[in-house]
Amino acid sequence: MVFHMKTTLNIDDTVMAQLKREAARQGRTMSELVETALRGLFRAQRKRADLDPLPSFRGGGTLVDIADRDALYQAMEGR
Repeated sequence: MVFHMKTTLNIDDTVMAQLKREAARQGRTMSELVETALRGLFRAQRKRADLDPLPSFRGGGTLVDIADRDALYQAMEGR
């Protein structure tokens, strides 16, 4: 059984005009488009939350001060 809830939203006039045009273009209702957009938003947020954190490691410190151009070139060129 599916329940639908009526609600009132305050939507910017320009966004509402775009919504009306897009609904007409697709032959769908504005409610269908809003619901589809919200489902996509929530699905994207859930996917981001499901990602494992990136691993971290200790690199052993710096080999050269990258602000020292000559030292950086020497380290890169093996001099």
